[in-house]
Amino acid sequence: MRRCFSKITDCHLGFKNSNFLLVGSEVGSGSVTRTITTTTSERLFSSSYAAHQVDQIKDNPVSDMLIDKFGRLHTYLRISLTERCNLRCQYCMPSEGVELTPKPQLLSQSEIVRLAGLFVSAGVNKIRLTGGEPTVRKDIEEICLQLSSLKGLKNLAITTNGITLAKKLPRLKECGLDSLNISLDTLVPAKFEFLTRRKGHDRVMKSIDTAIELGYNPVKVNCVIMRGLNDDEICDFVELTRDKPINVRFIEFMPFDGNVWNVKKLVPYAEVMDKVVKRFPSIKRMQDHPTETAKNFTIDGHCGSVSFITSMTEHFCAGCNRLRLLADGNFKVCLFGPSEVKYISKFFHG
Repeated sequence: MRRCFSKITDCHLGFKNSNFLLVGSEVGSGSVTRTITTTTSERLFSSSYAAHQVDQIKDNPVSDMLIDKFGRLHTYLRISLTERCNLRCQYCMPSEGVELTPKPQLLSQSEIVRLAGLFVSAGVNKIRLTGGEPTVRKDIEEICLQLSSLKGLKNLAITTNGITLAKKLPRLKECGLDSLNISLDTLVPAKFEFLTRRKGHDRVMKSIDTAIELGYNPVKVNCVIMRGLNDDEICDFVELTRDKPINVRFIEFMPFDGNVWNVKKLVPYAEVMDKVVKRFPSIKRMQDHPTETAKNFTIDGHCGSVSFITSMTEHFCAGCNRLRLLADGNFKVCLFGPSEVKYISKFFHG
């Protein structure tokens, strides 16, 4: 296994047909010289992000393994800790759930930490723990403690549904959890049970309050807007930002396997924004970081902020800096891309 891990540290990313391919190379082969030939398709991705990349390379050298042929630095690693979830959200999965990978084929705690360490040593500076629902993993506190100790990691975050977060968050903060996103798609308890097919609205609200009490600022609240289900609550969600350091993030409804996606359920960013502007005319656009996936806004007199993630109507591929390590050890770059790279997982499971 030691030899296999060594090969991973010296791999690089090649971009082909919109999917990344991991290519292994032997340790000791010397540094990789990268020549980029600019094509018409590559120029489509050019933006202010290019200037940012040059500055970042100067300030924080990044391994060639994290740079694609468009010059994007993939310094943000999302790690799925589990495929299991304690909710059955309608926009995420079918009511009967999904077939889970057998536990022996999932990454262990030591494997997760070792792989994360290799990526951080190559230049990754942010890690986000995802799932399924990451808090259902019993060793999440220890995983956070070990990841937060990695030299070079600047931010350790988590995306959670908040069901069990309140009781675990104090310890998670002690273990180095820097920031968090809590998913909440309705402020109405009965509607929450309909959307998630489970009870627990009060526990999610408690988790948000607990995060605020512990000093997280902002506490990001992810809200997937679906026509006819929660689009009547848009302004109610914005009201959450008035007196609390909450960043409400409105997300366009995206298609995933089994969620019965329908374009009629999609509420475009422009439509959501129109509703917000009519109720809150002082809303102002913030200066977004080149790698930011959200369009961020402030409102006069509000403690928090409002963001829009326009995955369907206005893509943000040009500034994408995300990599995804799945719970089974497979590697995925684009959330919309069907391909997964099995280069990493095969070292563990043959």
